[in-house]
Amino acid sequence: MDILICILIGLAIGFLMGYSSRPSVFSFQNDGETRLSREIRAHFIGPDYHLMNHITLQLQDGTTQVDHILVSCFGIFVIETKNYNGWIFANSKQANWTQVLFNRKSQFQNPIFQNFRHVRAVQELLDFLPADCVKSVVVFTGDAEFKTEVPPGVVSLPEFVDYIREQSTAVMSQNRMQFCVGRLETARLAITNETDVEHIENLRRRHGGSV
Repeated sequence: MDILICILIGLAIGFLMGYSSRPSVFSFQNDGETRLSREIRAHFIGPDYHLMNHITLQLQDGTTQVDHILVSCFGIFVIETKNYNGWIFANSKQANWTQVLFNRKSQFQNPIFQNFRHVRAVQELLDFLPADCVKSVVVFTGDAEFKTEVPPGVVSLPEFVDYIREQSTAVMSQNRMQFCVGRLETARLAITNETDVEHIENLRRRHGGSV
């Protein structure tokens, strides 16, 4: 009996150690993504909302990685998060935007264009929905200040909650919403370091060696 108890205790400890060593989705998020996730969970709960984080999807030409997908009865919100500070100079039609921080200029990819690929991947998976049910949202979570007109679909973290609440027209039932969640969960790749490394390699191949 004592041996059996020792075995059971050993198995329990092993299970708990294995469980605690599993990667949490938060360990794969930067500070801005984590802040947005917590904001969403604080304001948008079931049964009308379901949040997914760090979603890697397979496309014909590689993978695409989505920061957040908020599945709701009011639409599928595909969210690109930018944790930037400083001044931002943006144009919705330009390939690159400019950040000015401490008198230093740097360019980054237009996040609206970046999110197009994410939106397309979700639309292809949820092809039974009208395309306009899948909506692009870009959220700046840092202290960035736009020095140009803010493009449509781009909001700051404090503006995000009101922006989602404004989407108040139901476009699907809760059953259909849960079906969308199931389709996305089935299609997403595992949240692992290996998945992230493979995704980065796909980006390098697609962009000629640079990410």
